[in-house]
Amino acid sequence: MSKNLVIVESPAKARTIEKYLGKDFKVMASVGHIKDLPENELGVDIENGFKPKYQVIKGKNKIINAIKKEAERSDKVYLAPDPDREGEAIAWHIAEEVKKKNPNIMRVEFHEITKKGITEGISNPKEINIQRVNAQQSRRILDRLVGYLVSPLLWKPLKYGLSAGRVQSVALRLICEREEEIEKFVPKEYHLVDGIFLCNNYEIKARLEKKNGKKFELNTLEEVDNFKKEIEDHEFYVSKVEKKEVKQLAPLPFITSTLQQEAARKLSFSAKKTMMIAQQLYEGVELGAEGPTGLITYMRTDSTRVSDDAKSEAQNYILKIFGEKYCSNEKRESKKKQNIQDAHEAIRPTSVLRDPESVKDYLTQDQYKLYKLIWERFVASQMSPAVFDKSTIEISDGVYTFVARGKILKFDGFMKLYVEGKDNESENDEEGVIPDVKESDLAILKEIISKQMFTTPPPRFTEATLVKTLEQKGIGRPSTYATIISTIVDRGYVEVKERRFYPTELGRIVNKLLTTNFPKIFDVKFTAEMEKDLDQVEKGEIDWKKVLSDFYSSFEQELKKAENKLVMDLRIDKKCPECGSDLIIKYGKNGPFVACENYPDCKYTSDFKRGENGLIELVERKNGESTGLKCEKCGSEMVIKKSRFGEILACSGYPECKNIKNFIRLKDGIKVIEKNEKIDEKCPECGGNLFIKKGRNGLFLGCENYPGCKFTANFRVEEDKIISVIKKVDDITCEKCGGKMVLKRSRRGSFFACENYPECKNTKSAITLEDGTITVKK
Repeated sequence: MSKNLVIVESPAKARTIEKYLGKDFKVMASVGHIKDLPENELGVDIENGFKPKYQVIKGKNKIINAIKKEAERSDKVYLAPDPDREGEAIAWHIAEEVKKKNPNIMRVEFHEITKKGITEGISNPKEINIQRVNAQQSRRILDRLVGYLVSPLLWKPLKYGLSAGRVQSVALRLICEREEEIEKFVPKEYHLVDGIFLCNNYEIKARLEKKNGKKFELNTLEEVDNFKKEIEDHEFYVSKVEKKEVKQLAPLPFITSTLQQEAARKLSFSAKKTMMIAQQLYEGVELGAEGPTGLITYMRTDSTRVSDDAKSEAQNYILKIFGEKYCSNEKRESKKKQNIQDAHEAIRPTSVLRDPESVKDYLTQDQYKLYKLIWERFVASQMSPAVFDKSTIEISDGVYTFVARGKILKFDGFMKLYVEGKDNESENDEEGVIPDVKESDLAILKEIISKQMFTTPPPRFTEATLVKTLEQKGIGRPSTYATIISTIVDRGYVEVKERRFYPTELGRIVNKLLTTNFPKIFDVKFTAEMEKDLDQVEKGEIDWKKVLSDFYSSFEQELKKAENKLVMDLRIDKKCPECGSDLIIKYGKNGPFVACENYPDCKYTSDFKRGENGLIELVERKNGESTGLKCEKCGSEMVIKKSRFGEILACSGYPECKNIKNFIRLKDGIKVIEKNEKIDEKCPECGGNLFIKKGRNGLFLGCENYPGCKFTANFRVEEDKIISVIKKVDDITCEKCGGKMVLKRSRRGSFFACENYPECKNTKSAITLEDGTITVKK
C-alpha cells in the first residue's frame, strides 16, 4: 500500500517524478483532461448562468476508476498537473471525482521535473486555485459558444465541417488583411544616392540623407541627374564626427512566444512542433544511468524571471568556460506587460551543467536542436553585453549632407555563444571601418553612385512574425498559438509556401462571411479585450459569469441577425456575360467558382483566378486538361478532370462515352494505372507482391495475399517510381471489446475503427503528430 498518491497528466512525466519521490509515493497519469463539454451538443446552460455540462471523455472511465481505487487506499492525494490554467482545470475535475473516496486532496506544482523541483512542489501544497479554473472554463465556454453556434452557419453555403473558432478566425483575419494590403500596394520609385569622397587619403562612401538639415530623397532618375549636375562643382567638408562606444545587451531568456519565434527562425519548427518537443524535454528524457530527467523548466510562461540558484550556476559555468570578462553584472528583466503571468520562471535548462553535447546521444535530433537553442539562449542571457565602436561622419557642402556610419565589434560578450535570429534580413549600412578624420577636413567628391529602388509591400506572415503579431495585439495566449496556427492550416484556410502564410480562396470566403456577419465578435481589439478579461478572472478581479454574460449580450445580437439572414456579400467587379447581373463567388464540392446571382434563372458559371493585384479574372472552363491519349472505346481524347476524390482520366466524349481511368503524374507526363498494376516493392508483412488498387477514397497499395494479409499503404511518386508510404500508426486497443483499433479512411478523413465491426461499432477520430505518427485525437 502506498502512503501517498500523486496524479499528473502525462505518463512520461509520471515515470520521471516517481524516480525522485521514492517508495512512499505512487504516481499515476490522467492522460490529459478527464472531462470536457459534450461533443454532440452545446453543453452550456445559457439561461442558468452559463453552467457547463461536463462529461467524462470517451475512454477515460477506466483511468478514473483506477485513480479512485488508488486514492481510497492512500493517505494523501497530490494533484500535480501542469502549473497553468489547463492543468488547474484537470486537477479540479480529478478532485471532483476523487473527493468522495479520499477528501485529503492537495494541489502541488512542479515548475521543473528535477529532484529540487519535485521536493519543493511536494513541500508546498495548496488549495486548487478556483479563480484559475474559472479563467480556463470561461475560455472553454466562450470558444464553445462561438464554435458550436457560428460554425454551422458556414456549412450550408460552403461545406460541412468548417469551423469558426473565436481566436483562430481573428488570426485568419490578420492573414487575409495582410494579403489584401499586398494586393493593393502600389510600389513607388526612389533612388539611393551614395557619394565617394577622398578625405586625408581615405576613401569614404557616404549616403545622401539631408537637404538644409531635413530628410531628403530623390525619387526619379531625372532628379538624380539634375542633382549630379547641381553639385559637381561644390566643395564638401567633414561637418560632424561622432565616435562612441555602444553596448548591445544579451537577449532575455525565452518565454513561450519568443521560443516559438526563434525556433521558427532558426530551426524551421512550427509552433506546434516546438511545443510538443519542449513538453518532452520538460517531462523527462531517459539519460542512461541517470534515468528519466527533466531537462528544461515549464515551457508555458510569459515571465523572464530566473531563480537566484539558476543565475549563480550559470555565472559559475561562464566564469569557468569563458572567463571573468564574459560574466554579466547586469540585473534586468523585461518590462512587465499588463497581462503577464509571473507564476513561472523563464524557459531555461534545469541545470546549465547538462550542456547540449553531454546529452546529445540520449536525444532525438529535434530534441537536441531545441534543447541546444534553449540552453544557449539562457547561458547567453547571463553573459556580458557585446561592445561596439560606433562612428558617424557627416559630409556637407552647406546644403546637402551625406552620412557614413560604421560599427566595429570591440568585444563579443554574449555573441560568442549566441546571436538572435531576424525576421527580415536587411542591408546593414553600419558594418565596416570608418577612417580617422576631423571636422572641417576637406572631402573631395570623386563619384556619385545611384541605385534605383522601389518600395515594397509588407511581407506575408511567417510563423515567427504571426506569433509575434498575435502577442503584440494580445490575441490568445502564448500557450494557444500552436493550436491556433495548426487549426487554420489543417482546415485549409491558409497554406504555407516558402515558410509564409497565404490565405486560400476558402479562407478568404470564410473570413469575409465571418467579418461581415460578426463585425464585433471577430474584431481584433474586441478579442484582445476578452483576453484581458480572462486575466482579470484569474486574478479574482472580475466574476467569470459576468464576462460570459457581457460577451453573450453582444454575440447574441449578431448571431440572431446571421441566423435570420446570413449576408453573403461575395460579389466581384464583373458582370454575367449572359444576363448582365452581378457575379458572385460560390463554393462547391470541387472548390470555389464564380456564378450568376440570378441562379436558377441564369445558370452561368466560370472558374476564376486572382491576379497579383487580387482582382478576379474569369477562366474559360475547359472540358478537362488535354493529354494526347486516345480513348480505346470511342477514339476521343482522354482528358484530366477533377472529381471530389481528386483527379481522374476521363473520356472527352462524356456523357456518350463514360470511360474513366486512374493515373499518376510523372515528371514529364502521366502514367495510366491499369487494373492490379504491380510495383517493384514487396509487402513488408508477408513478402507478397504489392499492387495498386482502387478504393472509394482513391488509389492505395494492397498485398496480393489479401484477405490473408491485410497490409495497405499510401504511395508517392519519386523520380517516376512508385514508393510506398508506410504510416506510423499507434497500437490502440478498443476499450469496449478489447479488439484492435485499425486505421480507416472516409471521405471526411482518417479515423480509427474497431476490427470487430459490425459487432463493435466503436470509432475514434485520428490525428497525425509532428513526427508522422497517427494516433487517437484526444
